[in-house]
Amino acid sequence: MRIRARGRSFLALVLSPEAPLAQWLDGLDQQIARSGSFFSGKPVILDLGLLGAREPGLASLLDELRSRGVRLIGIEGGDRSWPALANWEWPESFDGGRASGAVEIPDDAAATPTALPATPAETLILNGAIRSGQSIQHLHGDIVVLGSVSSGAEIVAAGSIHIYGTLRGRAIAGVGGNSKVRIFASRLEAELLAIDGYYAVFEDIDASLSGRPAQAVLDEDRVSVIPLLS
Repeated sequence: MRIRARGRSFLALVLSPEAPLAQWLDGLDQQIARSGSFFSGKPVILDLGLLGAREPGLASLLDELRSRGVRLIGIEGGDRSWPALANWEWPESFDGGRASGAVEIPDDAAATPTALPATPAETLILNGAIRSGQSIQHLHGDIVVLGSVSSGAEIVAAGSIHIYGTLRGRAIAGVGGNSKVRIFASRLEAELLAIDGYYAVFEDIDASLSGRPAQAVLDEDRVSVIPLLS
C-alpha cells in the first residue's frame, strides 16, 4: 500500500496583546461585537512579545481568549519559565511560517459577507471598488469586480475571480474544493492569493509581475502567478 501525502497551507492570524491586559481585553470584546464571527474557526497564534513576565492578568489570559472563541494553534514571544504561565496548556508549536502583512478586521456592515441566494454556478457582478475592510463572499459561482480591490479587502468565491482593476487585497477562489478555477486581475498587487486551500502571499509573487495584468492558477498544489497575456 502506497502512502500518499500532499501539503496544504492555511493563513493564521497573529494576535499580539498589549498592556494593560484588562483594557486590551475590553477592546477585543468590542472588536468581536463589531466583527461578528471573524475569529470563528480561524487559526490564531498568540504573540506575547509586547508583555512582561509580571504583567497583571497574564495568568488568566489564555482562558480569557478561549472563552471568547479564539482558537490558538501556537504561542510565541513568551517564556514557559514565567510564573504566570506555569499552568498554561501550550499548543504544539509550528515552524516555518512566514509573515503576510497586517490583516484588517472588518467592522459593522463590512463584517457581513455579501452573497447571492443559493443559485448554482451563477456569477456575482460587482460594480465599483471594494473598500478596505469589506469581505465579499459568493459560494455559488464566479465573482466579477468592475473596479479595484483595496488593501485589507477580501473576495471569496467558489468559482473564479475576475478583477477589472487593481487587486491589492486578498482573493480566495475555489472555496469548496475546486482546483480548476483561476484568479484574474488587470493589475496585480495582491496581499494574498488562494485557490482550493493553497495560497501565495505578496512575497511569493515574481516581482516582474507586480502591477501588471496577471492570473493565478493552481499547479501541482502550488499557486502559480503567470502573465495574463502571452
